[in-house]
Amino acid sequence: MPIYLTAVIKSKADYRDEVRETLLNLVTESRKEAACLQYDLYQDDTDPNVFVFQEIWESREALEEHNRQPYLRAFVASFDKLQHDPEVYLTQPIAKAA
Repeated sequence: MPIYLTAVIKSKADYRDEVRETLLNLVTESRKEAACLQYDLYQDDTDPNVFVFQEIWESREALEEHNRQPYLRAFVASFDKLQHDPEVYLTQPIAKAA
């Protein structure tokens, strides 16, 4: 069963560009994973320090494997550049576009 994930990341203003580059690298690397069905990154229109990931993974096991990747662990090590830990939501669609 696919896993749908939304993550909200809020960078500290002084680190916004650095965090943005790190997140863009996550997109590039994560999309290479065979079990990655979607990995999109958005930036808030009103607060440029806020970034949102929308992801779909083939399974919970695939997401767990993703979480063990070195590029994701490197991002976790940079949490001091964030306002707080990312907010992560695992969801299932209840009304989805065709």
